[in-house]
Parts: sequence; structure tokens; C-alpha cells
Amino acid sequence: MTSTSETPAAAPFSRIEIRTGALVFCGDDVALIRRDRAGSTHYTPPGGNVEHGEDLEAALARELAEELDLNVGQAEGGDLMWGVDQRVTRPGPTPPPRKLHLIYRFHITPELRATLAETEQDELPDGSHETGVIEWIDYRKTAELPIFPPIGPALAALPDSRAAVTDAALGAVTDDNYTWV
Repeated sequence: MTSTSETPAAAPFSRIEIRTGALVFCGDDVALIRRDRAGSTHYTPPGGNVEHGEDLEAALARELAEELDLNVGQAEGGDLMWGVDQRVTRPGPTPPPRKLHLIYRFHITPELRATLAETEQDELPDGSHETGVIEWIDYRKTAELPIFPPIGPALAALPDSRAAVTDAALGAVTDDNYTWV
């Protein structure tokens, strides 16, 4: 029996979070955040969790301003490319949420790219920060990169950076096909 002051732990995937992210292209290069951790390196598109009650477009604009110092009003596009359903068990004491990643696309000029951030500070649960490095990578070379969510193969398969996407739903990421490192 639990006392009234204790909150029962949520079961894994019993809650859902939404994350907005963006593929920001400058020509054939796309901005990805490289995170180096003990024993592993992985990449993520710039973005983050949508706060409770926050509009999706406002969340995306906030995250791109925080991580890239990008004012989305200076970029072209903003169309939704892909949605990725994530149900992956992660290390740590808190049961993981189910997460829906919404990946948008923007295009910027080389002049604007030259003004953007080169590093990003990600706040960790304990209040400390982890530094991510903004890398501009030819999108056609992303198939084998450790990107999360795992969009590299779909990204590399685009015939060009402006190509229409006919199926916005990428395969679900689960414990059966992904192991968190």
C-alpha cells in the first residue's frame, strides 16, 4: 500500500511526450547536433520536447532559437517531413514515455548559416549541461550515422534536399529494433 504522499510509478510508455525537431538545410548540408558520451557518439536533429500547453510551431521556433540561434522567420519552409513513434526503454530510474517525434524541414542561406551557433548546451535532469557540437553534414551521407530518432536512411534516400516526402510516417522505434546507447 502506498501512502497519500507517494505517487505510484508510471508504467513504461503509459504517457506520451511530443518532440519537435528540424532538418535545417543549407544547400546539401543539414545541421545535426553531435553528442559525445562515454563510449558513444550520436547525432540528433535540433529540437526538443513540447512543453505542456505549448503550440507546436512555437515549441519548434523556441527550440531552434535555443539550439541554433535560428529565427525561423529568416528560414524558408517549415513543412512537416516525418513523424516517428518511439517506444524505447532508456537507461535511468524513470520509466520511459512514449514519444512522438515530429520532424520539420527548413532551408537557409549560406549567409544565415554563418551567423548560427556552433555548439549547443543541453540541460540534463540533474541541472548540469552537456555540450553538443553543431555539425553540417551532406544529407546523402547520413544513412550510416547514429542519428536519433533513426532517420538517417530516409534522409540519405531523398533525391534532393527539397524533394517531396510521400509518406510522413517512418517506422516505429521500439526495443525490438533499437537499443539505447
